[in-house]
Amino acid sequence: MINILVTGGNGQLATSIKDVSKDYDQLQYIYTDSEDLDITNQQHVADFFQNNNIDWCINCAAYTAVDKAESDVDLARKVNKDGAKHLAMACKANNVKLIHVSTDFVFDGKSSALYSENDSAQPLGIYGLTKLEGEQAIQKSLEAYFILRTSWLYSEHANNFMKTMLRLAESRPELNVVADQIGTPTYATDLAGVMVKIINDNSTNYGLYHYSNEGVASWYDFAHAIFEIANTNTKVFPIKTEAYPTPAARPQFSVMDKSKIKEALKIDIPHWRESLKQAIKNL
Repeated sequence: MINILVTGGNGQLATSIKDVSKDYDQLQYIYTDSEDLDITNQQHVADFFQNNNIDWCINCAAYTAVDKAESDVDLARKVNKDGAKHLAMACKANNVKLIHVSTDFVFDGKSSALYSENDSAQPLGIYGLTKLEGEQAIQKSLEAYFILRTSWLYSEHANNFMKTMLRLAESRPELNVVADQIGTPTYATDLAGVMVKIINDNSTNYGLYHYSNEGVASWYDFAHAIFEIANTNTKVFPIKTEAYPTPAARPQFSVMDKSKIKEALKIDIPHWRESLKQAIKNL
Protein backbone atom coordinates (compact mmCIF):
# COMPACT_ATOMS: atom_id res chain seq x y z
CA MET A 1 0.00 0.00 0.00
CA ILE A 2 1.04 3.59 -0.69
CA ASN A 3 -0.13 5.97 2.02
CA ILE A 4 -1.03 9.47 0.86
CA LEU A 5 -1.84 12.49 3.00
CA VAL A 6 -4.14 15.00 1.28
CA THR A 7 -4.53 18.42 2.90
CA GLY A 8 -7.49 20.61 2.05
CA GLY A 9 -9.47 17.40 2.02
CA ASN A 10 -12.91 18.99 1.58
CA GLY A 11 -12.01 21.15 -1.42
CA GLN A 12 -12.75 20.55 -5.08
CA LEU A 13 -9.28 19.23 -5.95
CA ALA A 14 -9.16 16.76 -3.07
CA THR A 15 -12.67 15.61 -3.94
CA SER A 16 -11.54 15.14 -7.54
CA ILE A 17 -8.64 13.01 -6.29
CA LYS A 18 -11.24 10.78 -4.62
CA ASP A 19 -13.04 10.51 -7.97
CA VAL A 20 -9.99 9.42 -9.95
CA SER A 21 -8.55 7.10 -7.29
CA LYS A 22 -11.34 4.54 -7.34
CA ASP A 23 -9.43 2.25 -9.72
CA TYR A 24 -6.20 2.29 -7.69
CA ASP A 25 -6.55 -0.28 -4.93
CA GLN A 26 -2.93 0.11 -3.82
CA LEU A 27 -3.38 3.80 -2.95
CA GLN A 28 -4.61 4.60 0.56
CA TYR A 29 -5.52 8.17 1.51
CA ILE A 30 -5.71 10.28 4.65
CA TYR A 31 -7.87 13.32 3.84
CA THR A 32 -7.54 16.18 6.33
CA ASP A 33 -9.09 19.61 6.72
CA SER A 34 -7.83 22.47 8.88
CA GLU A 35 -9.41 20.97 11.99
CA ASP A 36 -7.63 17.64 11.50
CA LEU A 37 -4.31 19.19 10.50
CA ASP A 38 -3.48 22.86 10.95
CA ILE A 39 -0.69 23.35 8.42
CA THR A 40 0.01 26.84 9.83
CA ASN A 41 1.15 25.18 13.08
CA GLN A 42 4.63 23.72 12.62
CA GLN A 43 4.50 21.48 15.68
CA HIS A 44 1.07 20.16 14.76
CA VAL A 45 2.37 19.23 11.31
CA ALA A 46 5.51 17.59 12.72
CA ASP A 47 3.48 15.54 15.20
CA PHE A 48 0.95 14.47 12.55
CA PHE A 49 3.69 13.14 10.28
CA GLN A 50 5.36 11.27 13.13
CA ASN A 51 2.08 9.71 14.24
CA ASN A 52 1.00 8.55 10.77
CA ASN A 53 2.65 6.35 8.17
CA ILE A 54 2.87 8.62 5.11
CA ASP A 55 4.65 8.02 1.78
CA TRP A 56 3.34 11.00 -0.19
CA CYS A 57 1.73 14.31 0.71
CA ILE A 58 -0.52 16.21 -1.69
CA ASN A 59 -1.00 19.78 -0.51
CA CYS A 60 -4.39 20.99 -1.72
CA ALA A 61 -4.79 23.39 1.22
CA ALA A 62 -4.55 27.04 0.20
CA TYR A 63 -5.90 30.49 0.85
CA THR A 64 -7.50 31.15 -2.54
CA ALA A 65 -9.75 34.18 -1.93
CA VAL A 66 -7.84 36.41 -4.37
CA ASP A 67 -9.55 39.69 -3.53
CA LYS A 68 -9.93 39.08 0.21
CA ALA A 69 -6.21 38.30 0.45
CA GLU A 70 -5.41 41.96 -0.26
CA SER A 71 -6.74 42.86 3.19
CA ASP A 72 -6.10 39.51 4.91
CA VAL A 73 -2.38 39.34 4.21
CA ASP A 74 -1.31 37.60 7.42
CA LEU A 75 -3.67 34.65 7.06
CA ALA A 76 -2.95 34.27 3.34
CA ARG A 77 0.77 34.13 4.12
CA LYS A 78 0.33 31.72 7.04
CA VAL A 79 -1.53 29.24 4.83
CA ASN A 80 0.19 29.69 1.46
CA LYS A 81 3.77 30.28 2.57
CA ASP A 82 4.16 29.00 6.13
CA GLY A 83 1.86 26.02 5.61
CA ALA A 84 3.82 24.94 2.54
CA LYS A 85 7.10 25.33 4.44
CA HIS A 86 5.88 23.29 7.42
CA LEU A 87 4.74 20.46 5.14
CA ALA A 88 8.04 20.50 3.25
CA MET A 89 10.04 20.34 6.48
CA ALA A 90 7.94 17.44 7.77
CA CYS A 91 8.26 15.65 4.43
CA LYS A 92 12.05 15.97 4.59
CA ALA A 93 12.21 14.76 8.20
CA ASN A 94 10.05 11.71 7.43
CA ASN A 95 11.27 10.84 3.91
CA VAL A 96 7.91 11.78 2.35
CA LYS A 97 7.48 13.03 -1.22
CA LEU A 98 5.45 16.20 -1.72
CA ILE A 99 3.07 17.31 -4.48
CA HIS A 100 2.15 20.97 -4.06
CA VAL A 101 -0.39 22.99 -6.04
CA SER A 102 0.49 26.53 -7.12
CA THR A 103 -0.96 29.05 -9.55
CA ASP A 104 -0.59 31.04 -12.75
CA PHE A 105 -1.12 34.14 -10.58
CA VAL A 106 2.62 34.13 -9.83
CA PHE A 107 2.96 35.89 -13.22
CA ASP A 108 2.14 39.54 -13.95
CA GLY A 109 0.50 38.69 -17.28
CA LYS A 110 2.44 41.28 -19.26
CA SER A 111 3.89 38.69 -21.64
CA SER A 112 2.22 37.68 -24.89
CA ALA A 113 4.12 34.38 -25.05
CA LEU A 114 3.39 31.15 -23.19
CA TYR A 115 4.88 31.20 -19.71
CA SER A 116 7.50 28.52 -19.04
CA GLU A 117 8.78 27.34 -15.68
CA ASN A 118 11.94 29.38 -16.26
CA ASP A 119 10.15 32.71 -16.74
CA SER A 120 10.40 35.32 -14.02
CA ALA A 121 7.52 35.30 -11.53
CA GLN A 122 6.22 38.79 -10.77
CA PRO A 123 2.88 38.46 -8.93
CA LEU A 124 0.44 41.37 -9.00
CA GLY A 125 -1.34 40.65 -5.72
CA ILE A 126 -1.04 39.09 -2.29
CA TYR A 127 -2.51 35.75 -3.34
CA GLY A 128 0.05 35.27 -6.12
CA LEU A 129 2.85 36.58 -3.92
CA THR A 130 2.14 34.23 -1.02
CA LYS A 131 1.79 31.27 -3.38
CA LEU A 132 5.18 32.14 -4.88
CA GLU A 133 6.65 32.39 -1.38
CA GLY A 134 5.26 28.91 -0.70
CA GLU A 135 6.97 27.55 -3.80
CA GLN A 136 10.27 29.09 -2.72
CA ALA A 137 9.96 27.73 0.81
CA ILE A 138 9.47 24.20 -0.55
CA GLN A 139 12.40 24.51 -2.94
CA LYS A 140 14.67 25.60 -0.08
CA SER A 141 13.53 22.84 2.29
CA LEU A 142 13.09 19.76 0.13
CA GLU A 143 14.41 17.92 -2.92
CA ALA A 144 11.65 15.31 -3.41
CA TYR A 145 8.88 17.65 -4.55
CA PHE A 146 6.55 18.31 -7.46
CA ILE A 147 5.18 21.84 -7.64
CA LEU A 148 2.30 21.99 -10.12
CA ARG A 149 1.19 25.47 -11.20
CA THR A 150 -2.33 25.39 -12.55
CA SER A 151 -5.00 27.89 -13.64
CA TRP A 152 -8.73 28.61 -13.56
CA LEU A 153 -9.60 25.42 -11.71
CA TYR A 154 -13.19 24.16 -11.86
CA SER A 155 -15.10 20.91 -11.31
CA GLU A 156 -18.44 19.48 -10.29
CA HIS A 157 -17.43 20.04 -6.67
CA ALA A 158 -17.35 23.05 -4.33
CA ASN A 159 -17.56 26.62 -5.63
CA ASN A 160 -16.00 27.62 -8.94
CA PHE A 161 -16.60 29.70 -12.07
CA MET A 162 -18.46 26.99 -14.00
CA LYS A 163 -20.94 26.33 -11.22
CA THR A 164 -21.39 30.05 -10.55
CA MET A 165 -22.21 30.71 -14.22
CA LEU A 166 -24.73 27.86 -14.32
CA ARG A 167 -26.36 29.09 -11.11
CA LEU A 168 -26.62 32.67 -12.43
CA ALA A 169 -28.03 31.38 -15.71
CA GLU A 170 -31.06 30.05 -13.83
CA SER A 171 -32.22 33.58 -12.99
CA ARG A 172 -30.50 35.94 -15.43
CA PRO A 173 -31.17 36.20 -19.17
CA GLU A 174 -27.95 38.18 -19.73
CA LEU A 175 -24.50 38.35 -18.13
CA ASN A 176 -21.43 40.53 -18.67
CA VAL A 177 -18.09 38.73 -18.38
CA VAL A 178 -14.52 40.01 -18.64
CA ALA A 179 -13.00 39.34 -22.07
CA ASP A 180 -9.50 40.82 -21.78
CA GLN A 181 -8.04 38.39 -19.22
CA ILE A 182 -6.63 35.39 -21.08
CA GLY A 183 -5.71 32.02 -19.60
CA THR A 184 -6.78 28.38 -19.63
CA PRO A 185 -9.64 26.72 -17.71
CA THR A 186 -8.47 23.54 -15.98
CA TYR A 187 -10.71 20.63 -15.01
CA ALA A 188 -9.74 19.56 -11.48
CA THR A 189 -10.31 15.90 -12.41
CA ASP A 190 -7.60 16.15 -15.08
CA LEU A 191 -5.14 17.71 -12.61
CA ALA A 192 -6.03 15.09 -10.00
CA GLY A 193 -5.34 12.37 -12.56
CA VAL A 194 -1.85 13.74 -13.13
CA MET A 195 -1.15 13.73 -9.39
CA VAL A 196 -2.31 10.15 -9.03
CA LYS A 197 -0.18 9.15 -12.03
CA ILE A 198 2.92 10.73 -10.45
CA ILE A 199 2.36 8.68 -7.30
CA ASN A 200 1.35 5.45 -9.05
CA ASP A 201 4.43 5.66 -11.30
CA ASN A 202 6.60 6.53 -8.27
CA SER A 203 8.07 9.29 -10.40
CA THR A 204 11.36 10.86 -9.38
CA ASN A 205 11.30 13.62 -12.02
CA TYR A 206 11.09 16.18 -9.25
CA GLY A 207 10.73 19.90 -9.85
CA LEU A 208 8.47 22.76 -10.87
CA TYR A 209 5.87 22.11 -13.58
CA HIS A 210 3.02 23.85 -15.35
CA TYR A 211 -0.25 21.98 -15.79
CA SER A 212 -3.50 23.27 -17.22
CA ASN A 213 -5.75 21.99 -19.94
CA GLU A 214 -4.74 22.77 -23.50
CA GLY A 215 -6.03 25.81 -25.35
CA VAL A 216 -6.56 29.49 -24.66
CA ALA A 217 -9.63 31.37 -23.48
CA SER A 218 -10.88 34.58 -21.92
CA TRP A 219 -13.33 34.43 -19.04
CA TYR A 220 -15.93 35.51 -21.62
CA ASP A 221 -14.98 32.55 -23.85
CA PHE A 222 -15.20 30.23 -20.86
CA ALA A 223 -18.66 31.50 -19.87
CA HIS A 224 -19.88 31.37 -23.48
CA ALA A 225 -18.77 27.74 -23.76
CA ILE A 226 -20.42 26.83 -20.46
CA PHE A 227 -23.78 28.20 -21.62
CA GLU A 228 -23.44 26.65 -25.07
CA ILE A 229 -22.55 23.18 -23.80
CA ALA A 230 -25.17 23.29 -21.02
CA ASN A 231 -27.72 24.48 -23.59
CA THR A 232 -28.92 27.45 -21.55
CA ASN A 233 -30.67 30.50 -22.98
CA THR A 234 -28.51 33.02 -21.11
CA LYS A 235 -26.67 35.48 -23.33
CA VAL A 236 -23.17 36.57 -22.38
CA PHE A 237 -21.53 39.84 -23.39
CA PRO A 238 -17.81 40.73 -23.28
CA ILE A 239 -16.61 43.60 -21.10
CA LYS A 240 -13.21 45.06 -20.25
CA THR A 241 -11.51 44.49 -16.90
CA GLU A 242 -11.91 48.17 -16.04
CA ALA A 243 -15.68 47.74 -16.17
CA TYR A 244 -15.49 45.16 -13.37
CA PRO A 245 -13.01 46.54 -10.80
CA THR A 246 -11.73 44.21 -8.07
CA PRO A 247 -9.44 44.74 -5.05
CA ALA A 248 -6.76 42.48 -6.55
CA ALA A 249 -5.28 42.90 -10.01
CA ARG A 250 -5.35 39.85 -12.28
CA PRO A 251 -2.77 38.89 -14.91
CA GLN A 252 -4.10 39.80 -18.36
CA PHE A 253 -2.33 36.84 -19.98
CA SER A 254 -1.33 33.72 -18.04
CA VAL A 255 -1.34 30.86 -20.54
CA MET A 256 1.32 28.37 -19.49
CA ASP A 257 3.65 26.19 -21.56
CA LYS A 258 3.09 22.52 -20.62
CA SER A 259 5.95 21.05 -22.70
CA LYS A 260 8.01 20.10 -19.65
CA ILE A 261 5.33 18.07 -17.84
CA LYS A 262 4.15 16.37 -21.04
CA GLU A 263 7.69 15.16 -21.72
CA ALA A 264 8.60 14.25 -18.14
CA LEU A 265 5.41 12.33 -17.35
CA LYS A 266 4.56 11.12 -20.89
CA ILE A 267 1.03 12.49 -20.75
CA ASP A 268 -1.51 13.84 -23.20
CA ILE A 269 -3.46 16.86 -21.98
CA PRO A 270 -7.12 17.34 -23.06
CA HIS A 271 -8.34 20.60 -24.58
CA TRP A 272 -10.32 22.69 -22.11
CA ARG A 273 -13.55 22.48 -24.11
CA GLU A 274 -13.47 18.68 -24.14
CA SER A 275 -12.96 18.56 -20.38
CA LEU A 276 -15.68 21.15 -19.86
CA LYS A 277 -18.11 18.94 -21.79
CA GLN A 278 -17.28 16.06 -19.45
CA ALA A 279 -17.69 18.17 -16.32
CA ILE A 280 -21.10 19.50 -17.40
CA LYS A 281 -22.18 15.99 -18.38
CA ASN A 282 -21.18 14.76 -14.92
CA LEU A 283 -23.22 17.52 -13.27
